Amino acid sequence: MVGLVVPWRGPGAGRVLAAWTPGLHEALVGLGEGDFVIVDGTLIPTDRIKADEPYYSQKHKQHGMDVQVIAVPDGTPLWFSRATPGRTHDLTAARAHGIAPACLTRQILILADRAYQGAGATVRTPHYHHHEQPEHYQRFNRDHSRLRAPGKRASAQLKPWRLLRRARCPTRRIGTIVQAIHTPLTCDSSR
Repeated sequence: MVGLVVPWRGPGAGRVLAAWTPGLHEALVGLGEGDFVIVDGTLIPTDRIKADEPYYSQKHKQHGMDVQVIAVPDGTPLWFSRATPGRTHDLTAARAHGIAPACLTRQILILADRAYQGAGATVRTPHYHHHEQPEHYQRFNRDHSRLRAPGKRASAQLKPWRLLRRARCPTRRIGTIVQAIHTPLTCDSSR
């Protein structure tokens, strides 16, 4: 079999790699009832000016683009969303991408942080004010945190890419870049 050689430089390389990444429903193939995924949002810093208010994240105190990440329990990324402006709340972004309904149709449980509270029946988030609640709420929060921790590794796999440390490209290209990076990440994890 002849290997496909894809140039890493040039305007089309990112689009070619991005085309190979699975969509949300394709990424969830193989998962079903009784399985769970970890959903988290991450901010890709951008080089923007103060006038670009939609890209300013109050939470991170910097300009950027928000990317939603779905990972399996061992921390392997399954899917990266298209990028939305940095001020987009994680719950709003998850609803825009249809993450909860896609998992609901396959009866997949979602573990997420408090930002996703109210996302739907299949989304489990920690309890608020657990220090004022009975011990079983505290135990639930500890177990939830332990199970969700490997999902942080999936979004952390984007951070070492020099291209995304402080993106200086147009914001519409960041989603394509993230999708292009997803292809080698999934190729490495399947070995």
